[in-house]
Amino acid sequence: MTAPNPIQVQKYLGGIDYPASKDDIVSAAESSGADENVLEALRSIPDQEYDAPTAVSSAVSDAG
Repeated sequence: MTAPNPIQVQKYLGGIDYPASKDDIVSAAESSGADENVLEALRSIPDQEYDAPTAVSSAVSDAG
């Protein structure tokens, strides 16, 4: 799998309140209609709290 770029990921996470758990982030992306590539990337990030969009983007890059 090629990790989606941060802009692709963040466009599905608009309006999410931080800090947010991995489950909250995946749920928000699913509700926003994220494609399977983005969802797979978000499901592969560590199960922890994320304090900002940049933390999510970093985790996706590291997991990819």
